[in-house]
Amino acid sequence: MATAALYRHRWTLIRAPIAAATVLAAWAAWAWLFPMPDSRLVISAGQRDGAYHQIASRYVDAFARHGVELVVLESEGSAQNLLRLRGQTPAADLALVQGGFGWSSPTLERGEMADVQTLANVDIEGVWVFSKQRDLHSLVQLRGLRVAAGPAGSGHRVLAQRLLHQLRVRSEEIRWDALSGTRAGDALVRGDVDAVFMVASADSPAVRRLLALPGIYLSALQRTAALSERNNFLEPRLLAQDMLGAGTPSRDVALLTTHTHLIARQDLHPALKRLATLMALQVHAGPGPFHRAGDFPTLRHGDFPSAAEARDALASGPGWLEQHLSFSWSQALQRLLVIGVPLGILAWWLARLLPAWLRWRLESRLTRWYGELKFIENDLSGDTISGLALRRFNERLARMDTALASLKLPAELAQRWYTLHQHIEFVRQRVSGMRGR
Repeated sequence: MATAALYRHRWTLIRAPIAAATVLAAWAAWAWLFPMPDSRLVISAGQRDGAYHQIASRYVDAFARHGVELVVLESEGSAQNLLRLRGQTPAADLALVQGGFGWSSPTLERGEMADVQTLANVDIEGVWVFSKQRDLHSLVQLRGLRVAAGPAGSGHRVLAQRLLHQLRVRSEEIRWDALSGTRAGDALVRGDVDAVFMVASADSPAVRRLLALPGIYLSALQRTAALSERNNFLEPRLLAQDMLGAGTPSRDVALLTTHTHLIARQDLHPALKRLATLMALQVHAGPGPFHRAGDFPTLRHGDFPSAAEARDALASGPGWLEQHLSFSWSQALQRLLVIGVPLGILAWWLARLLPAWLRWRLESRLTRWYGELKFIENDLSGDTISGLALRRFNERLARMDTALASLKLPAELAQRWYTLHQHIEFVRQRVSGMRGR
């Protein structure tokens, strides 16, 4: 009987296949439905001597503490950083981009914005104009001068050209130089350029060096409020005297500022988006020249659509697993809980239910034979029983004996087997005894 064979070999024929199927289903769910995120990320930052590269270097250490390798790519500026996130084969997973390249960009298409998401605004950058002219108060005065504003397409050059266009200064009226950062400052000191235009944090090495050099002046631009009204990603701020240290700057300066955005590919693994946002919380939680501790990171003044994982991370902070385990271990434990626990419970339930059902079928067969014996005994209690009826009773008892002999029950049901066999023999003796009547 197949049922009896299955029950006797339930460990090899039922429970072992269930365990194998559970392991296979868990592997398939782990690999296809809930895959582990990569342990390597690429961030596109600026030039090596720029503020973006400094920020990215701090991210490298933060990610390394969670077992994730972060590779920093140098770039020519925000435009290239943004370009590396888009396309069929993106060259980067994360990027640092200055304000003015997203919603407020006059050239960026909505379809292009859909490829990237904001994880957080992490810093405030100033629009710095340095020259050897003490009386440079307007960008219009740059007409005809040689201006170092980074390579074509860089964030410095794009913003400079945009502001000059609004002031009716054509780009062709400026002699552009591709230098930026400390190299642009060196060129200004040597007299190779007349002015340096850069968008950078106040902590940028290039900004700090130029502010400290004698004979180099930070331009106090006029009409900053008007420029910020035309460009909603810009804000006028007061850079107060001695704000960056004794004598730095030497006087109050009206400064335009914008935000630094940490952005990611839209198709980046959600867990990595959350991790990057949490790393931003660690790296940028302190105060800066233009903000207080706790002001950053934030999603205010976003220039790109914000990621849901970033909103959740900034609102609730790190969870218990993220605080006590590395990234890879917390992700593995989450999958064990989400995949392993339900499948384990299902496998345990099936491993108990199927053998119990088979045992019930075996016991029900024995119960039916007892019922048949009861019918025979009821018939034997009649007043007159013919010889033909007794023959039929013997044939029924013989069939029961044959079926019972072929049934190989497990040890725990052997007692019921012997008891039923004895009862069959007892009824057969009653039938034999009635032949002499």
